[in-house]
Amino acid sequence: MSIAQSRLTRAGSRQETASRLLASAARKSYDPLVEVDWDAPIPEGLYGMTPEWSSLYGTELWASMTEEQRVTLTKHEAASIAGTGIWFEMILMQMLLRDIYSHDPSESHVQFALTEIADECRHSTMFAKSAQRFGIPSYRPKRWIRESARAFKATATGSLAYGGTLFAEEILDMMQRDFMKDERVQPITRTVSRIHVLEEARHIKFAREETIRRAANISWFTRARIRLVLGVTAYFVVTSLVNDKVYEAAGLNPKQARAAARANRHYQDKIREGSAKTIEFLDEVGLIGGPSALLLRRAHVV
Repeated sequence: MSIAQSRLTRAGSRQETASRLLASAARKSYDPLVEVDWDAPIPEGLYGMTPEWSSLYGTELWASMTEEQRVTLTKHEAASIAGTGIWFEMILMQMLLRDIYSHDPSESHVQFALTEIADECRHSTMFAKSAQRFGIPSYRPKRWIRESARAFKATATGSLAYGGTLFAEEILDMMQRDFMKDERVQPITRTVSRIHVLEEARHIKFAREETIRRAANISWFTRARIRLVLGVTAYFVVTSLVNDKVYEAAGLNPKQARAAARANRHYQDKIREGSAKTIEFLDEVGLIGGPSALLLRRAHVV
């Protein structure tokens, strides 16, 4: 029995898992328009996110920055991460709709997929409003990346769709678990992170089990193709987290800041830490390997 099949035997049935996730969603779901106090004043001197997750933390440039610059940078980096989250959540929503289009809507897994889509709509609105509340523009991945992703969102299915989802969901989850507990961080960021972590746990469970099921019996050619596309997906998700314009907003020389960020071993270690669970899982189901390993290393995912 393959590793993927052995994991599948521990995953439970699709409908049973979906029923439990639906029950969880009924008990604990949040409306960010109500749960977040969007009119509360913005405290002075608090970071936009945990500073250790900043792309410049630990560098000589970070040491030379004023505290005001550090606070400003983390606010803009948090907004940039949120913008990347919105981009990928839009992709995820379309993939989920295509995946369940021909299924019986009375089935629990279809109903949970619809519930997840509703969650992601609220999350995207929440991320957008958080940046807006800090007076920060909407950061998004580069236009050519957004346009190139149209093919992925229009065609990705099965273990490719669900496996690709995990790269975006789990690294954000790791970051936001730190954000929500960090008293140095703005209250809005902490509340947004708490809501996202609590609801995203269900999405990650759903995506992992679907990845296991879909990867169990694919051909070697399909597996090789999925490995390659997953590597490309991970690379662009991770390298799009921090928009280059955040450095200028903090009063830094953009070229100097980009060079410092690219060479920052601390940030590379944090990215590996945030991606570790995803890499371990996808490796176990046979979706890591081949030429994609080069892209994963270049993105500092492995």
